[in-house]
Amino acid sequence: MKEALALLKRIQQKQYQPVYLLQGAEETYFVDLIAKYIEDNVLAEDQKAFNQTILYGKDTDVDELINLAKRYPMMAEHQVIILREAQSLKNPDKLEAYVAQPQPTTILVLCFKHKKPDGRKKVFKDIKSKYEYFVTGRLYENDVMNWIESSLGKSNYRISPKGIKMLIEFLGNSISKIDKELEKLKQILPQGSTIQPEHIEEHIGISKDYNVFEMCKAISFKDELKAQKIVKYFSQNSKNHPLVLSLGQLYNHFSKIALYHTLIKKDKYSAAKTLGVAPFFVSDYAIASQNYSLKKTTSILDMIRVADANSKGINTASVQDGDILRSLIAKIMRA
Repeated sequence: MKEALALLKRIQQKQYQPVYLLQGAEETYFVDLIAKYIEDNVLAEDQKAFNQTILYGKDTDVDELINLAKRYPMMAEHQVIILREAQSLKNPDKLEAYVAQPQPTTILVLCFKHKKPDGRKKVFKDIKSKYEYFVTGRLYENDVMNWIESSLGKSNYRISPKGIKMLIEFLGNSISKIDKELEKLKQILPQGSTIQPEHIEEHIGISKDYNVFEMCKAISFKDELKAQKIVKYFSQNSKNHPLVLSLGQLYNHFSKIALYHTLIKKDKYSAAKTLGVAPFFVSDYAIASQNYSLKKTTSILDMIRVADANSKGINTASVQDGDILRSLIAKIMRA
C-alpha cells in the first residue's frame, strides 16, 4: 500500500515514466487506482481526444500497439496509452525492442490483473530494471483496516471498530470488494456519518449478530450458547457462510491468541501492532488468553486442522458442514 501511494505521488509530481507495468495478481484495487489517476489527470480534457487511447489485451494486436506508442502527441506534451487486461496480450515479447527505446513523449501503462506477467521474459525484466514495475503484494488485516479508516476519512466518514471487523470477516482482505460496499454506504449516508454495524447489516446484508467475528468473540468469552446459535445460523445460510471461511477465521483467531500469550509488551498499542488488529480489540484477546492457556490454544489449532481435513473427506465418513463446525465448537469450549 505504501508503494502504491509513493508511485501516485511521483505521478502527481509529473515525474512520468515512458512505461508502467501495474500488477495485481491478488488485489486489483491499486492497479485500477493508479491507471485511473493517469487516465484522468495526465492530459487536459481537450487533449484526450487525440492523445489518449484505452485498449484491452485480448482485442489488441501487439504490432498495432507498438506503432501507436511510437506516435508523437498532437498539441500536447504526452500521449497516454492504457492497456487493460494486459495479461491477455498475445506475443508480448515483441514489445522488447520498444521497451529498449521507448518514445519519450508516450506514457504506456500495462495493467496486469489476476495474473502475473512471465518474469522470465526479457521484456518484463527490462521494464522492471528501467521503468515503473508496481506489484500489489499480499495485504494483511491491519493494512486493510488502516485503508478503510483513511479512505473514509478523506470523504468525511468514520466507521466503528466492529463495522471494520464485519467487513473484513465477510469480504476478506480484498480492498476492491470493500471499496464497492463502502461506496454504496456513502451514497446512502450523509457526510460526517459514522458507519455502524446496523448500517452494514441493512445495506450490505451482513448480519451484525450472526457473523464469524461474533462467533470468535463468543468462543473467546466462553459463551457456548451464543456460539452454537451462530453456527446454526451458518448451517441454514451455508452459501454466505461456507465452512472453509469459518475454519480459516477460527484458525486465524486462535493463532493470534497464541501470539498474544508470547508477547512481552501487552499494552494495547504494542499488542495491536504485533497482532495486526485495532487497539480496540486487544482486550478481547486478553480475555481469550485467560480462558485458553497457550497449551490449550495449541491443542485447539490442531482441532481446527483436523476439522478442515474432515471437511475434505479425510479420515471420516460423509458429514454435514454444520455438524463439523458444531462438533468443533463443542470441543473447543471443553478444551
